[in-house]
Amino acid sequence: MKFSVLMSIYVKERPEFLRQALDSVFNQTIAPDEVVIVEDGPLTDELYSVLDEYGKRYLQLKRVPLATNGGLGNALNEGLKHCSNELVARMDTDDISVHERFEKQLKVFEEFPQADIVSAWIDEFFDTPDNIISTRKVPQYPYEIIKYGQTRCPINHPVVMFRKSTVLFAGNYQPFPLFEDYYLWVRLLMNGAKFYNIQESLLRFRTSPDMYKRRGGLRHAITEVRFQNHIRQLGFISLGRFSLNILIRFIARIIPNGCRMFIYRTMLRK
Repeated sequence: MKFSVLMSIYVKERPEFLRQALDSVFNQTIAPDEVVIVEDGPLTDELYSVLDEYGKRYLQLKRVPLATNGGLGNALNEGLKHCSNELVARMDTDDISVHERFEKQLKVFEEFPQADIVSAWIDEFFDTPDNIISTRKVPQYPYEIIKYGQTRCPINHPVVMFRKSTVLFAGNYQPFPLFEDYYLWVRLLMNGAKFYNIQESLLRFRTSPDMYKRRGGLRHAITEVRFQNHIRQLGFISLGRFSLNILIRFIARIIPNGCRMFIYRTMLRK
């Protein structure tokens, strides 16, 4: 089964992280037929050098340069249009896919042709891939995913593989800062798309204290309220669930970063 990998990179990415990510993509038990990398605005010379090097080494690499940085939702929206295959795997430029990731996801699509979205668990690590600090587990079956999605994002975006036609039918990635992926899953669930989460970790997700800091602050809290209200208006959650989500999430956004990191690592992870 042919498939594409969709990635997006911007100026603040580190070249050594990009190398690790690309190596994990190309050194799979089943390699992709195509890797589409969206250059979200001008990059550094060091990043261009890495992309040039891997472009010469792997003919599957296709680069899509954007004149200005428009954010992840805009970059993925454009990048998906350049993916030639029906199956598309997402990958961030600072994460590491495990060696058999694509093989295991393709097996699900082969055994269950009705599947539209296939994701998995992810291991979060500090500094080195061996220093795993937590695992983000998500439910397995569609009915569990729908229920879980009413309170938290039900799909680990960096390790997802999906059908391009299904995502395009739902409107593709759309700009909703900080919630581009969650917003997409909600629209897909409401369209009747079939989801499945493999019950093992297929990706090493790079994290740091700065990541928890970025998830906090009044601006993020306000965006959270806007997002929750939007999916309430779509009919995905009730008014009661909206109120409860806001109560929990707004507090989590405005508390000190150390407290927020403790909550994520002890209560929201395994």
